[in-house]
Amino acid sequence: MNKLLILFALSTLLSANGCEHPPALEPVIEVPVTDEKTPLACLALGDSYTIGQGVPVAARFPVQLRQKLMEADLQVDTMQIIAKTGWTTGDLKSAIGNTQLAADTFDLVTLLIGVNNQFRGFSLSAYEPEFADLLEMAIQFAGNRPERVFVLSIPDYGVTPFGQNRPNPAQISLEIDAFNAANRAITESRGVAYFDITPISREALTDPSLLASDQLHPSGKMYARWVDLLLPTVLERLKP
Repeated sequence: MNKLLILFALSTLLSANGCEHPPALEPVIEVPVTDEKTPLACLALGDSYTIGQGVPVAARFPVQLRQKLMEADLQVDTMQIIAKTGWTTGDLKSAIGNTQLAADTFDLVTLLIGVNNQFRGFSLSAYEPEFADLLEMAIQFAGNRPERVFVLSIPDYGVTPFGQNRPNPAQISLEIDAFNAANRAITESRGVAYFDITPISREALTDPSLLASDQLHPSGKMYARWVDLLLPTVLERLKP
């Protein structure tokens, strides 16, 4: 009889345990860990100094800037250049209007324009509002982030062999200074970074290696100097 009671108790216990269900667990979703960075899209607006007249594509300053950003572990997917030798502010505005950039947002936008306004004898008073319009476009292309726009001053071609053979090279330099004073004031009033590369361009008076073979436009060496000047600020402002 005792054996029967013991067997009955064991049977009841095992049966009870067998009916228990393990507690429900929340599903674990594994999130892949990645160090991939979102690619950057960049835009360069300008004239012959931006398109790199007289130098290989790899030596253009926007392309050199892209390379430096890549070396700094930033992935640059796009470096779009809207520039052409001989363009004035008006020409650049028209060219932008004929592109499909209106809805695009770029992580970095550079602007360098005005030498052909001076060269063609266009007035400073006409240059100022057109430059201001272009700067506003650049800010819009940067997603309305002025801190992502970078303006370069106009180089002084008066010191080049081409400029030295003009009737009054000193007057060229004075007029370039006046145009740069105007574009700097407009740029800084909008909280945009301004880079004075004009002193570097004037070193070409005594250093021919800073000029391309046409003896007018910058060489890749000069463009590299420009990029070195821009790079610390660009890297700082591209940080997340």
